[in-house]
Amino acid sequence: MYDSVKGELAQKLAAIRNEGLYKDERIIVSPQGALIRVNDGAEVLNFCANNYLGLGNDESIRKAAVDAMDKWGYGLSSVRFICGTQAPHKVLERKVAEYLGTEDAILFSSCFDANGAVFEPLLDEDCAIITDSLNHASIIDGVRLCKAKRWVFKHADMRDIEELDPDTGKTAKGLERCLKEAKDARIRMIATDGVFSMDGDIANLKGICDLAEKYNALVMVDDSHATGFVGKTGRGTWEYCGVKGRVDIITTTFGKALGGASGGVIASRKEIVEYMRQKARPYLFSNTVAPAIVGGTTRALDMLSSSTVLRDKLEANTIRFREKMTAAGFDIRPGVHPIVPVMLYDEKLAHVMADELLDEGIYVIGFSFPVVPRGKARIRVQISAAHDFDQIDKAVAAFTVVGRKLGVIK
Repeated sequence: MYDSVKGELAQKLAAIRNEGLYKDERIIVSPQGALIRVNDGAEVLNFCANNYLGLGNDESIRKAAVDAMDKWGYGLSSVRFICGTQAPHKVLERKVAEYLGTEDAILFSSCFDANGAVFEPLLDEDCAIITDSLNHASIIDGVRLCKAKRWVFKHADMRDIEELDPDTGKTAKGLERCLKEAKDARIRMIATDGVFSMDGDIANLKGICDLAEKYNALVMVDDSHATGFVGKTGRGTWEYCGVKGRVDIITTTFGKALGGASGGVIASRKEIVEYMRQKARPYLFSNTVAPAIVGGTTRALDMLSSSTVLRDKLEANTIRFREKMTAAGFDIRPGVHPIVPVMLYDEKLAHVMADELLDEGIYVIGFSFPVVPRGKARIRVQISAAHDFDQIDKAVAAFTVVGRKLGVIK
């Protein structure tokens, strides 16, 4: 059988390459940071990691991880309810809940697993799940696992409308229209990213919470690209939008701003968390989070709870890069987030430009379909608190040289 499958896969892979959509994996031969070394020996500036606060190789986090492993072991070889819960797991859950302003929290091996866990236990056939059209793949996959009826609302559109979406050519509905149509559902849940990872735009949580209260719905937010640095003290989009206590479920990751390793969490009302411990399949049937991850993440939360220095530096770096790239003539999506999409629209151009920038000492990646819609190719730049102003300026200069060479700017 595999002989025929092999030929089919070879054709599909060739087609992906011909369309300029093939995703090569570059090899890094150094720790994560503002400066990294690639496998040809070159040292380059990294502008495409989720290492927002520069904690991916922080010395104190590394030490906390090693200390935790020395004291608590390499792994638990078990799930939580059998013999996989140690005292540090409960400490981390308490600290996460306190940091995110919720009553309780439950750990997962990743936020992908957390999103895979959150819907199926709570929502049955007589329930409704209403999701933003640009939600992350992990939310989409989590929704697929539950039996609830599904509505998808036009990205960030709060209105009571149904109209033709010019981007997709399909009929699109606003959130309020979806809530009205789902009025007979026993439980209604609105699910959204807090920050949309390809565009860097922040969800209108104020509008979402207002509608949720009007139509008696729960609100679930994936804050993976916000926890640690969005909002005045870095608590996330709920803080940025001023909706403390109005979001029912927050999922997030430890694999981005909080040290960049792995692990995820559901932070929520205490009864929801307790029910997840009984019913969430990725929790019940996957190994517990490793002690080293728990130790490192706990240290990261302690650091961020005591100071906003890194968050403030990241904000200053982001403002500088956005202003200078705009002045240089690039088409970047407006916003305040350190995700800065440089829009190119052409798939092959995005990959060629990323390769040219690597030659200039700037490590970025071209994004194309299916990661972003066809015709929306881009280079997604991600700013870090680990960058200094000279490095920001060097990146803008390199973009300008390559952009002029390829005709992206004049």
